Amino acid sequence: MDKVKDENLADQNIIKLKELFPAAFTEGEMIDFDVLKTLLGENVDERQEKYQFTWNGKRNNIRLTQTPSTGTLSPKISDSRNWDLTGNYYFEGDNLEVLKLLQKTYSDKIKVIYIDPPYNTGNDFVYKDNFTDNIKNYIEQTNQASKSNLETNGRFHTDWLNMMYSRLYLARNLLTSDGVIYISIDDNEIHNLRKITDEIFGENNFLATIIWERAYSPVNLKKHFSPNHDYALCYAKNLDKAVCNGLPRSSDADDRYSNPDNDERGVWKSSDLSVGPVIESKLYEVITPSGRKVFPPAGRCWSIDQVTFNEYVRDNRIWFGPDGNNVPSMKRFLTDVKNSITPMTLWRYTEVGHSQDAQKKLKKLFDDKAYFDYPKSIELVKRMIQLYSSKDSIIMDFFSGSSTTAHSVMQLNADDGGNRKFIMVQLPELTDEKSEAYKAGYKNICEIGQERIRRAGDLIVKELIEKKKSKGMLDDEYIDPDKLDIGFKVFKLESSNFIPFEGTREGIQASLDFETISKARSAKDVLYEIMLKYGVFDKSINEFKIEDKTIYSVGAGYLLVCLDKYITDQTVNEIAKLKPRTVIFDETGFKDDNAKDNAIYALLKAGVEEIKSI
Repeated sequence: MDKVKDENLADQNIIKLKELFPAAFTEGEMIDFDVLKTLLGENVDERQEKYQFTWNGKRNNIRLTQTPSTGTLSPKISDSRNWDLTGNYYFEGDNLEVLKLLQKTYSDKIKVIYIDPPYNTGNDFVYKDNFTDNIKNYIEQTNQASKSNLETNGRFHTDWLNMMYSRLYLARNLLTSDGVIYISIDDNEIHNLRKITDEIFGENNFLATIIWERAYSPVNLKKHFSPNHDYALCYAKNLDKAVCNGLPRSSDADDRYSNPDNDERGVWKSSDLSVGPVIESKLYEVITPSGRKVFPPAGRCWSIDQVTFNEYVRDNRIWFGPDGNNVPSMKRFLTDVKNSITPMTLWRYTEVGHSQDAQKKLKKLFDDKAYFDYPKSIELVKRMIQLYSSKDSIIMDFFSGSSTTAHSVMQLNADDGGNRKFIMVQLPELTDEKSEAYKAGYKNICEIGQERIRRAGDLIVKELIEKKKSKGMLDDEYIDPDKLDIGFKVFKLESSNFIPFEGTREGIQASLDFETISKARSAKDVLYEIMLKYGVFDKSINEFKIEDKTIYSVGAGYLLVCLDKYITDQTVNEIAKLKPRTVIFDETGFKDDNAKDNAIYALLKAGVEEIKSI
């Protein structure tokens, strides 16, 4: 019976490379780079001097993304809400390790990622990864009070780049082929961020630099300029596949349409026919129905040639005014207009809110207590999600902070009846002992973020009910609050449930005794780690008994897990009848090797494709 094993991203990349270029692999399965360069032909850049963006530690940083995490995600049901019903997730832990752990389950599944990472102002937390043991390093750093990355640090930009590069590299794998990512940033690192996102996502997949007008009043203490905007870089995973939904048209836009000539095609508005500069083929005399001769203004011409103009006149698409004496204009029918508007790159606070308003609303949600200085506006994040998501998309934020993204997803679902799901990831940064949050009992940012989701969900449901009462809405117009997913499952990043082999007397004895699972962990802890390794972390779990043994059925019977001891032939035969694809047992679950061999034979005979042990 084979052991459950981890695969790292480097191994997966080598498999893909071998599929493309089998000739580049030697007899010992090593890569022959001379052959690979030959196969790639002129696409290999062997010049010593070439355009590139690099820094100290970049190569190790890339290697770090390809090694598997030594951690796991342990369920925290008591911190969760509607555990059995929700499809939302909140992961507490270092986002690099969490992103690694989610690779198998969520590869190509996330439609929109929004992150608001540290801007590297010198005062915010910049996480420093450890290439040897990042789980141990994570535990140590999250218990430290010091969080600053001071400009006096000789690695000021380097530390920030190392933190961001690896996480963005892994995040790209999770996006759907038509997915997009938004990254909020300010002037401190936008120049460096643009370089690494061009490298990771491809500069041809750059969509826009959005400018968010985050403040509406100047800070007069500033000596030169008072910044009142932030940026959001937007990239597609694949520009050719990304589809922008556009912004909803306002009713004011439709009010500009009328039908003064009772055209049977419906309401329309006139559009200027003259454009510049002059193109000779589009410079001609027009005679109005009243007999007036009209030329375009000086330096301009008509937007269409004369043949097309005459066709439009015959089709009653040219308007000369009620008396037939006006300069011609073109009819634009409302029925020909898209239901959406292409967004511009400048987002004013009058459209999407500002930071002061966002802080005020968050403060109100927490009984007039201010726990975050610069939370993002819900309307801002809603717009980002709305532009590229469908109603059943998965939205991720792996610098989730105050959980604005989770709040925005729930609010957007309440607005349009969607069933979007969110995945939040946040490092449990300690709150300052002098802060309002600490005094209120919140020991880290995750506790505040989770409470914000609970309170926001309750408020959204309350507002839906009040909306129905006040407007007397019909059932088919009403979004049922009972169907709105305001729950979330909480998982915490922990060291693996499986004890690694150590070359000590105790380690050798443990391996001989097959004590591979930590005694401090529950069966559910182990189950979820198995699900991570098999890429079925998001699947449903059905728990039942066969004889007196607990069986976990994952993904409608795709995977069956039994971690109990003293498994009998009867238990194995009943499992075989369920015809799962994969069955996993505890290595010590059988009386002896003979019982284990009999179980393997019975399951294979029944058509089970894979039998593993832990």
